[in-house]
Amino acid sequence: MSTAKPRLLIVEDDEGLQKQLRWAYEDYEVVSATNRQAAIDALRHYEPAVVTLDLGLPPDPDGTSEGFATLDAILSLKPDTKVIVASGHGAREGALRAVAAGAYDYYHKPVDIDELGLIVARAFHLHGLEQENARLQAQGDGDAEDGLLTNDPAMLKVVRTIERVANTDVSVMLLGASGTGKEVLARLLHKASKRSGGAFVAINCAAIPENLLEAELFGYEKGAFTGAIKTTEGKIEQAQGGTLFLDEVGDIPLPLQVKLLRFLQERVIERIGSRKAIAVDTRIVCATHQDLDAMIAEARFREDLYYRLAEIVVRIPPLAQRPGDALLIARALLRKLAREMDSPVKGFAPDALAAIDGWRWPGNVRELENKLKRAVIMADGKLVTADDLDLTPDREDGGYLNLKAVRETADRAAITRALARSEGNISSAAKMLGISRPTLYDLLRQYGIEA
Repeated sequence: MSTAKPRLLIVEDDEGLQKQLRWAYEDYEVVSATNRQAAIDALRHYEPAVVTLDLGLPPDPDGTSEGFATLDAILSLKPDTKVIVASGHGAREGALRAVAAGAYDYYHKPVDIDELGLIVARAFHLHGLEQENARLQAQGDGDAEDGLLTNDPAMLKVVRTIERVANTDVSVMLLGASGTGKEVLARLLHKASKRSGGAFVAINCAAIPENLLEAELFGYEKGAFTGAIKTTEGKIEQAQGGTLFLDEVGDIPLPLQVKLLRFLQERVIERIGSRKAIAVDTRIVCATHQDLDAMIAEARFREDLYYRLAEIVVRIPPLAQRPGDALLIARALLRKLAREMDSPVKGFAPDALAAIDGWRWPGNVRELENKLKRAVIMADGKLVTADDLDLTPDREDGGYLNLKAVRETADRAAITRALARSEGNISSAAKMLGISRPTLYDLLRQYGIEA
């Protein structure tokens, strides 16, 4: 495993301050530059994740024009770079303008090494999270909008579980409400497994009439029934060497459950109209929103089949329990939908962000996508408004009576939402929350929240 230190580029024309910063950041591989061209050259050569930038660079050391030109160049060449600007020149207004132009955060001169160190560490951490999200999306359908997007600790734990079981051949049961991303996770599991070279075949058991579901799963021989004009492979055979995703497995009728159980036990199938056993090497991943324990108690689902299908059970939290994820997913979906509909829409107005943040999303991601389609069609300008989304913010207190629990829940939700709205920018998030950055850092540490 590589032990290379993360790279930090310091763009600063004061050599004394450069040395001070180099000494303070021994945990990083520090690269320095004193002007715009040197900074661009270093960016191209070293590709640092984080840059600290003094806005007062020569030939305009008393102004900010050269600093802003350098900021624009950095973000044009490498948009994912986290740029932290110094606010010594042009005071606070210049720093806020830099943040609006795409900088990650700012710091005041004279430099407080401890405060700047925290900002730098958070910037590296955020960059790492974004790289991880990009990796997870690449393991999905190859399209960022179709992959998995989350910064929620509970959902990230789900992803870790999926990655851990991917290279085994155990059957996996995904439990969660409709629209929580069960098929996305099933595809992620397939892509991360040794079966990724095989087919991923999905079937919604609730969408196929009971009398046709057996033929869809197991296939049939020519002449097996009226209309069977040729021998046809079922979904289980089509997934040979790959993964079969059984969505809404709770809707499989009892007689067919027996046949599916035999396949899981013996790994052979018989097509309808045939007595020939066919060996099939297919991994089963299934999902349902139903309460299978209750169905077993009512004799509507076989207990022995459940234990065959649910060797590993993964429970997916609803969108309402993943603060900040709605905004994260909404931004990606908006880009996708605007592109597909050839719409000029580029982003969200503040009232739209508040509406998305405040809605409980009972229909989860499916409902969110539905609302965004409407918004892209209805939007008059480049920004989607709350009216375009047809949403009225609605929040609950979670039913807590303990004041400490209420406060902690409210703090966590507010901080996570502020970070989501500001796209991880600590300064902007602190401003939204009405607190100082040091206070926000303290709260992040206290609650174990990662920006």
